[in-house]
Amino acid sequence: MINLNNEIVSVKIHPKGAELQSVEYNGLEYMWSGDAAFWGKYSPVLFPIVGTLKNDTYCYKGKEYHLPRHGFAREKEFDVTIESSSKAIFTLVSSEETLKIYPFTFELSLVYELIGNKVSCTYMVKNNGNEQMLFSVGGHPAFAVPLEAELAYADYYLKFNKENELMRYKLDNGLIGKDTQTTTLADHKLPLSNSLFYEDAIVLKHLQSNAISLASQKSEHGLHFLFEGFPFFGIWAAKDAPFVCIEPWCGIADSVDHNQELAEKEGIEKLEAGGSWQRSWQVELF
Repeated sequence: MINLNNEIVSVKIHPKGAELQSVEYNGLEYMWSGDAAFWGKYSPVLFPIVGTLKNDTYCYKGKEYHLPRHGFAREKEFDVTIESSSKAIFTLVSSEETLKIYPFTFELSLVYELIGNKVSCTYMVKNNGNEQMLFSVGGHPAFAVPLEAELAYADYYLKFNKENELMRYKLDNGLIGKDTQTTTLADHKLPLSNSLFYEDAIVLKHLQSNAISLASQKSEHGLHFLFEGFPFFGIWAAKDAPFVCIEPWCGIADSVDHNQELAEKEGIEKLEAGGSWQRSWQVELF
């Protein structure tokens, strides 16, 4: 486990999956506990796909490949390439094993850094191959709800800094279905309830917002989730679980009628040979 800390924030990151597993601010834990009775992860890295492929299969240059939901990076051991008291870089490179299921030569790095009361996470992708690379990247951090034991799940809300309504793209067995649902937000707020997630994740596209706050009128503690350049977004919790995942995505699940061609997948990122790419999100704690 890699530990970062400053005067007010401490975090723990596991090299397996480069997974952020603990964020404490002034002694209060903000991350989900990872209780396997509900969901045994904390903040998996989604790469080289986000969400589910139709039949767990994609086609590239006439060949079929198979990937599980959200790809393979979350199960891989990352190398710790840089480490200081406030910053660590975790790197995963392609191998003979990955090339069998994902035919691109890549380098994926996650940079975690403490900046005052903020935790920053940056995804860096390099195309080390000789042809265009196709990929998706996403975050999946799970935050404890409630943050304080005396409060309830329904005491919290998510506040979008720009949205007045949300169009939810409903999932059909993990794929983007044909139905949508529009929710009007009072004062930009989505009240949290367990039932929000009884039909799987809330999937959103092309938000105007670049900040979402998790907060409660009954507490002075919460967080601001800051993000730029992520065209898709997910909000999810396991059934009746005491957490909420706030998920910025560059990529999305296949639609129910997708032709399974990777190059034609909605939201797929395309990186030229020798090129590099990055996106970041931050959690500001209060």
